[in-house]
This record gives sequence, C-alpha cells and structure tokens, in this order.
Amino acid sequence: MSKLSNLRLAGWFCVAALFLGFAVVREASAQTVARCGEGWLELVDGYPVLHLAGSHYEMGYQQGALLKESVRSNMHNLLVVKGGETVKVGPLNVKPRTVIDSITAIQKKYVPQKYYDEMEGLAAGAELALRDVVAGNFIPELFHCSGFAIMNSATKDGTLYHGRVLDYAVDWGLQEHAVIVVAEPAGGHPFVNVTYAGFVGSVTGMNAVGVSVGEMGGRGLGHWAGIPMAFLVREVLETAADLDEAIAVFRDNPRTCQYFYVVADGKTNRAVGMEASWDKFMLLQPGEANPLLPTPVKDAALLSAGDRYKELVRRTQAGHGQFDADSARKLMDCPVAMKSNLHNVLFAPQSTKFWVANASKDKKPAADQKYYAFQLSELLKRSPEMTSPELPLLTKTAQAESAATKK
Repeated sequence: MSKLSNLRLAGWFCVAALFLGFAVVREASAQTVARCGEGWLELVDGYPVLHLAGSHYEMGYQQGALLKESVRSNMHNLLVVKGGETVKVGPLNVKPRTVIDSITAIQKKYVPQKYYDEMEGLAAGAELALRDVVAGNFIPELFHCSGFAIMNSATKDGTLYHGRVLDYAVDWGLQEHAVIVVAEPAGGHPFVNVTYAGFVGSVTGMNAVGVSVGEMGGRGLGHWAGIPMAFLVREVLETAADLDEAIAVFRDNPRTCQYFYVVADGKTNRAVGMEASWDKFMLLQPGEANPLLPTPVKDAALLSAGDRYKELVRRTQAGHGQFDADSARKLMDCPVAMKSNLHNVLFAPQSTKFWVANASKDKKPAADQKYYAFQLSELLKRSPEMTSPELPLLTKTAQAESAATKK
C-alpha cells in the first residue's frame, strides 16, 4: 500500500509529547446541562465536559443519552457520509465502512467484554444500532501518529509534562463533537479522555494516579488479530497505577498493526517511548537513539518522522533546560502540527492539570486556537446542579423490555 493510500484511508496523524511547563488555571464558568444516573454533562467555559460513573454499560448509556444528538451526528458523518466514500487502497477501490466491518469481525474475540458492554449502553442511550456504534469505535484502528518526551534536565524545573498533537482530516468535522470525558468506572481508576462524542476507546488520556498516554501509528495495516489500539490505551487509563503497569498492558496483550506510544508517570517522573506492534515490542528510554530516530537528546524521547522529527529535535535542543508553559505549548505549533491539526493537549501528570485546544469549525488548526485549562483532580470533585434536567437511565433489562414492547 502506498503512503498516499494510507493517508487517504486512515488520514490520522498525531504528535504526542511529554514536556514541561504549566500555566495557572483560572476560575472557569460552568453550567450543568443535564443528568443521567450518576453521569452528567456540563459546559466549562463553553467546553463540553461529560462526567460518567458506574458500570461500563451505565457509562455508555450516560454518554449516549447526554450527548445523543452529537453522537448520532458524529456517527452518521463517519459511517455514512465519509464511510461511504470510495477511496483507492493500492490497486483496489474500497469504502472505509466495508473495511471497518471486516476489522470488527476479526477483533471481536480480543476485545474485553466490558468495552462491548459500554458500546451496548452507548447504542441504547443514543438510540443507534449496536453494529454502527461498534463500527464507529473501531475507526481509530486506522489512526497514524508521532510523539516525544522531555523531562529532568531538559525542563526548567525538572518536571515531567506530556503533550499531544492530533492531526487528522479536519473536514470530517470531528472538532464539532469534541468532548472531555471524566470517567469513574466501577473497579477502575478515574481518568480523563480527550475525545469526541460516541467514542469509548481513547487515543489521548490521563488517569487520576498520574499516568498519561498517547499513541502514534506506523505501518502494518491488515494485521488486525489483537486488541484495537484505542482499547489498549483505554485499558492503561483504567487499570495502570504506574508506568510499569502501563507498559505491561501493551506488552502482555495481543496487538495490531504497527503502533508507537509515549507513556508517562508523573509520580516518578518517568516516561518511555514504545513500539507495541503486532509482531514487535520495544522500549525507547529518554535520550536513547534508534535507527528510525537517529538524533538523541538528553532526557528526551522523540518519536516522529521526516521533517517533523527534525523540527522536534531542533526545538528540543534549542530550548533544552529552559522551557516554561508558553514555550512548551509552542513546541506543538506548526510545522510540528500539520495543517490538519485536530487537537492539541498538554498534560501535567503529577498535578493532573491539562490544557486542550481544538481545530476551529472553519478548519483552522488547533495550534492556532484557544487552550482550555482543566485539572482532573478538581473535575472529580465537582457535582451537578440538581435543578438541571434529569434523563432516565435504563438498565439492560429495562432496555430489553422496552424494545420488546415496541415490537
């Protein structure tokens, strides 16, 4: 498959970064939109923040109900409008939806049941076919990205920070469905997922115990016999208490395609780059060279490709030991971010602070947009306004009875 064909089918390019600096979080205005069970939706300075809690089915239902119109619109655009377009992959003309349906069939036996439960709840809450929700959630298997890490002597005060630039075809309109999910799964670590309406997996996230993770894709399309990348990342957020446990999630599970990751632990000021592909597992320690990454920088793990990699190296070397919050975010500016820059995120895993910028509706890159400041530990303390509208939370049993009644 040619590089151009990969771009046309997958279209996903990201830059994940671990680096220094943070700004003061100002007091944000907030408004509760609605509640559903233990879940609730609020607008923080106009940014949708979705709080989910309970079993995986309940969390899925809460998202489907509270973001119903956005979920339905996003899935329709991804699966019907864009998914129905014909693209050329090598010598073949294919439709992305057809490819995704084939992938879901292969990967079903590898995905933990709890995530299928969550997708089932999402479908019920949004009143969508489960098949469509599943297909939409496997689209990240076509993502492709890059990343880097800087800490200790590379930063002004030695603090570890993790940033991420997600580049994707902004004409798909995902930025119009951007949402921050603050989840408290039963039996798992609370976490934040910087995502889009209708998605259960994650490509950009951090949990409440200071572990953050982002991915970058490579080649190997067609090797689908494993757990989808977005669900591996989600599993790290939900189960990993430290860097070693996060590494184990990738190392010890069946994997797909060629993927690279940047994983950080704010408690220990440690971070690694990693290749966790279908047939290979390798760790890249900060400052370590690799044939694909030939220019090591002290206390830095830089994962990217081509001119973007060269620019990351140049910026890291130029600012080594002097980065602050402003210069850290500028590391994600174009041309490190592409014109298709969908979102930028800066994590501070030790404090659980993070900053998010999204592409504009008129398709301008996220790097040129406003950053919204949050702190996961503070978001977890928040509670909804009890005067806000309340939507019913239907259990699996109630949902089945309701469906039977309609027949």
